[in-house]
Amino acid sequence: MIPGSFEYHRPDSVDGAVALLNEHGDEARLLAGGHSLIPMMKLRMAVPSHIVDLQAIESLHGISEEGGEIVIGALTTQHEVLASALLAGKCPILPEAAALIADPQVRYCGTIGGNVANGDPGNDMPAIMQALGATYRAVGPNGSRDIAARDYYEAAYFTALEENEVLTQIRIPTPAAGHGAAYEKQKRKIGDYATAAAAVILTMDGGRCSSASIALTNVAATPLYAEAAAAALVGTDLGEAAVDTAVRLAEEITEPTSDGRGPADFRTHVAGVMVRRAIARAQKNAG
Repeated sequence: MIPGSFEYHRPDSVDGAVALLNEHGDEARLLAGGHSLIPMMKLRMAVPSHIVDLQAIESLHGISEEGGEIVIGALTTQHEVLASALLAGKCPILPEAAALIADPQVRYCGTIGGNVANGDPGNDMPAIMQALGATYRAVGPNGSRDIAARDYYEAAYFTALEENEVLTQIRIPTPAAGHGAAYEKQKRKIGDYATAAAAVILTMDGGRCSSASIALTNVAATPLYAEAAAAALVGTDLGEAAVDTAVRLAEEITEPTSDGRGPADFRTHVAGVMVRRAIARAQKNAG
């Protein structure tokens, strides 16, 4: 189908984008990479009267490290995440996950900010950001504020971002040197959303797990931070009993729907398999 008619705006500053959102309210939608919004417009599932294109805002691009945090501009593409030496060295789970998103054509244009911002439960980066303890910086008419990724997602496509705010940065505490991380994703084909996926980040000290975080993708209306599952690993040597407990606790919080990827109980089972695989690979990567 063909999208409905709209007015196109291309501000060159965040303040300009915020002013347009403030002026046009819920009739305006932000455009970053376009891979979520444009398909919805073609299907007339979204019919905005105003499109605010963020691509001319230079301050929204780039990857850097500042004061113990990795800072990623919202318009940084998945391709740029894949190519970042900083992320490869200090936060390798992000390029690992970026390589599993869609296909190269999408990754050249799709942005990390767009992936985390719109609340699509099938997107890969939100759960990873929860596992990393990331915060999202939002700018609106009253200035900037930080929203924890673990508090950001409220329901499918509903988030803590206000209609007149722009998500400008993702800020991640630099993971500890020697940490281990893994993102395991089961999908039907290249470019598909996950049947289920799991992010695991952990540190080891003297053969025992000293910290852990686990988060799940596409097995509920939001990404899921599996706090109890991660806690079950801490203080253990990641032996069979501890891993079995973590898998069970992760499975218990899932609420998938039955769809073309399989019935709900199958998707819960796949989530557990992904958690188990991610724990094993994260442990191998720690050192």
